[in-house]
Amino acid sequence: MSLNNLIKNNKKKIRVGRGIGSGKGKTSSRGHKGQKSRSGVAIKSFEGGQMPLYRRLPKRGFKTFSKKKIAILNLSKIQSMLDKGQNNLKNILDLKILKEKNLINKKYSKLKILGTGELKKNIEITANFASKQALQKIEKAGGKLSIVKK
Repeated sequence: MSLNNLIKNNKKKIRVGRGIGSGKGKTSSRGHKGQKSRSGVAIKSFEGGQMPLYRRLPKRGFKTFSKKKIAILNLSKIQSMLDKGQNNLKNILDLKILKEKNLINKKYSKLKILGTGELKKNIEITANFASKQALQKIEKAGGKLSIVKK
């Protein structure tokens, strides 16, 4: 039993353009003239006049050019930072300090304080934006929130 019998597809490959005797010579089954008879031509995404896939699917979404780089901090997150204490945060908190201590990424250019969670320690926070809830909770804890206008 030879190896050729073990291989299911042991047909000989058709070599086009190898003379009249092969039955696939001259035009090599490409017909005469026209775009598809030339070499190096593939009509990409042309589906024979059927509406192409890229036109059948709906357009979706867009990318904003002016994406705001705002860091969002909840009061619960601030409290957990203070509880850990390894960052030796004083009673002042702003974007610059957070970046120095590597608590937020350096890509952020503004800071927003949101009011989820509770704040137990009085702390002075400087931010660009803050929610009303956050403002109330910070003042309730005896802290101070100053908004920077840029």
